[in-house]
Amino acid sequence: MSFDTPSGTRGTRQPGRALKWFNKWSMRRIRRKGGAKLMGMDALVLTTVGRKSGEPRSTPVAWFPSETGGWLIVASAAGAAKNPAWYHNLAAHPDRVQVGIGSVTTDVVAEQLQGEEREKAWRQITTAMPRFAQYQVKTDRELPIIRLAPRSPD
Repeated sequence: MSFDTPSGTRGTRQPGRALKWFNKWSMRRIRRKGGAKLMGMDALVLTTVGRKSGEPRSTPVAWFPSETGGWLIVASAAGAAKNPAWYHNLAAHPDRVQVGIGSVTTDVVAEQLQGEEREKAWRQITTAMPRFAQYQVKTDRELPIIRLAPRSPD
């Protein structure tokens, strides 16, 4: 399980306060209405453990169905040069992750896809939502694709 995508040297700038407000609004909507769509995409609430703080961190993300079950998410940051903070949290704690859709919360394990498996998932994602191909054009980093698989009970 390798989370090794470095930052790029170019990309879009992330909005500040407006994005924080939108994320809070989005998470309330996803939790209230399971299966909610945001900007035309299926969305879930991703809860990670902060790599430095150790505190829970939640953010809304678009998801796509994984062929093996679970969810595929893209660390696109809308084409920013840097990976989103949640990507680094997943890298630090891939086995301490939760997915929330509506009132259902599922413990998951995160795995970054590589090679042909990543390429196949990328084709699926960009076919379903072409805007992700536009995000890739905006940056010179390869956008990481993460599979979130339900964690088996210990």
